[in-house]
Amino acid sequence: MAAILPSGMRAVSTEISPETGAGGFILPNDRVDVILSRRPKENDKNQLASSETILVNVRVLAIDQTIEEKNGQRVVVGKTATLEIAPRQAETLTQARQVGTLSLALRSLLDASKVVEEERKTDINTVRFGVNSIK
Repeated sequence: MAAILPSGMRAVSTEISPETGAGGFILPNDRVDVILSRRPKENDKNQLASSETILVNVRVLAIDQTIEEKNGQRVVVGKTATLEIAPRQAETLTQARQVGTLSLALRSLLDASKVVEEERKTDINTVRFGVNSIK
């Protein structure tokens, strides 16, 4: 795994199920968005369930797949997805696991090379001598 990981990136695994992993259709080298879903706390009746995309366009490095028997059929089921993410994203993912349920949304192959507006949320805009620069 370390041999295929680009410099500066981390391989972090997260638990998935058919419901949270696009029905088992996610494969290595696919791109996904990571969505955090939170349920309201039992003592807070006014709070609604919420979901937010916390990571965008993340490469899947590996899916652990096992063959299980269901209704007489052999099916491949993955229970863990290993994602290629930056160190700060690893912190975000690890914290998110503690506060809610994570789901992976499979991205189209056509979107893999596109930069979407959501990805720019993490950019830092620095104004120096009246000139904007995004890092």
